[in-house]
Amino acid sequence: MCRFLVYKGKDEILLSKLILDPTHSILTQSYDSRLRLDHRRPHNGDGFGVGYYTSPLLGPEPCIFTSTIPAWNCINLERLASKTTSSLIFAHVRATTEGNLSDSNCHPFRYRSLMFMHNGGIGGWKHVKRRLAGSLGDAWFINVQGSTDSEWAFALFLDSMDRMGHSPDKEPSEGGFGHTVLRKAILRTIERINTLIAEIPEDLRTEDLRSLLNFAVTDGHSVVCTRYVSSCTDEAASLFFSSGTSWKEQKHSKVCQDGEKDYKMERRDKGSDIVLVASEPLTFERADNWVTVPTNSTLTICKQTVMIHPIIDKFYSPNPAHSRSAQFAQTKGQTITGPDKTVISQPVARENSGAATPNCGVANDKLDVAMSRLRAE
Repeated sequence: MCRFLVYKGKDEILLSKLILDPTHSILTQSYDSRLRLDHRRPHNGDGFGVGYYTSPLLGPEPCIFTSTIPAWNCINLERLASKTTSSLIFAHVRATTEGNLSDSNCHPFRYRSLMFMHNGGIGGWKHVKRRLAGSLGDAWFINVQGSTDSEWAFALFLDSMDRMGHSPDKEPSEGGFGHTVLRKAILRTIERINTLIAEIPEDLRTEDLRSLLNFAVTDGHSVVCTRYVSSCTDEAASLFFSSGTSWKEQKHSKVCQDGEKDYKMERRDKGSDIVLVASEPLTFERADNWVTVPTNSTLTICKQTVMIHPIIDKFYSPNPAHSRSAQFAQTKGQTITGPDKTVISQPVARENSGAATPNCGVANDKLDVAMSRLRAE
């Protein structure tokens, strides 16, 4: 599986302060993924990508740099990151599960002002791909350049936006499409993926049908991320966020070795000038600097305000004591951590094959009401 990072700030930041310098930067995660338990493939070395927004004078589209060279071995990444600033940055390191090694398969993906990346995988993909492609409008079908399930998920997102009456081809307003539109479209994307998987004939259900759908999407103004697994009994892949007033290097840190730099999210007041979202924390020294995003939730960043909403579907549980197992994410090269970011290595609930889809204790009539309210927001 992969790792990704999102930066949203009031002010621009040098890319190197996120991608290269921190002790557990996303570049470090490409060869030393501390929360990765898949020792068969211990590296995220199947390419990387960085996307960032520039001056509005240059247009609303983000600039994207991708390479199939492992991030730790790309001198051009160091050159770019040490001289480039932006207030909205996506970064991604890839460990391939679907699609070959090529630039067209490296995240993030872009369509006009929209940018998208994914950590995880779509369950039963070989039985889903053709029907997913057939459900798309021509504009979104022909836009797919690579062969990953992630890019097809982005095409599904664009198609969902279009069907909602918000064409990605139209120029958005000054504030973008708006976080509500992005969140509804990403929820609709997840719903359509689940429907396609549910429609796989019984005689073809020979592989695991559970999906890990940690998505991140932005229009250059708002950001929406998801932490999601299509299961009632399993945890999703890890996702954290941190917010504060400044992201500062600690000059006299005791935790760094020679050449390393320690960073810390500082909070001078209750406001947030910076929001970071990451598959793994960029620092491990202070547990209160990073907050775990709940499983099956969306995280929305709008004007530096962080909002978290539950994803209410048949895999949702309103019970705060509902326990989930870490086994599925671990078998996919992901892992689950506790509040202090220590790895949970033992399952905390019974493992589910994913073939059945229990409603997690939510009666069908209550589920229908909840989903109706969610769509009406």
